[in-house]
Amino acid sequence: MITVKLRAGMLTSQFKRGGTVMKYAMVWRERRYGSAEAAESAQQRVLSLMQNWKEPEGVAFLQFVVRVGEYGGVALLETDDLSSIHQMTSTFAVFEFEVWPVLDVGDALAAEGAAVAWRESVS
Repeated sequence: MITVKLRAGMLTSQFKRGGTVMKYAMVWRERRYGSAEAAESAQQRVLSLMQNWKEPEGVAFLQFVVRVGEYGGVALLETDDLSSIHQMTSTFAVFEFEVWPVLDVGDALAAEGAAVAWRESVS
């Protein structure tokens, strides 16, 4: 049995670096392998790494989920230190990662509203 302890919903005041905390969506999928044996070996290595892995300091996992029936998943993260995410993705070379900065819907709508208001003010 594998247990990975994550602190969901970490408050931004707990970050030590003091930069601007941003949210990121991180998607991962297993790299393609030439044989079933290579894929099984990679899967075993991931299980071994995850048994000893700890989330990087200063990265809050708000969601950490796996796609059912596939080897991959999605995480919603908060951090003020993008290099911590880079270190994490470098740790798991067996996966391919995509990381996108994201906004809460309310924040995005407010920004879009301000953009529309400014655009309409220009004659």
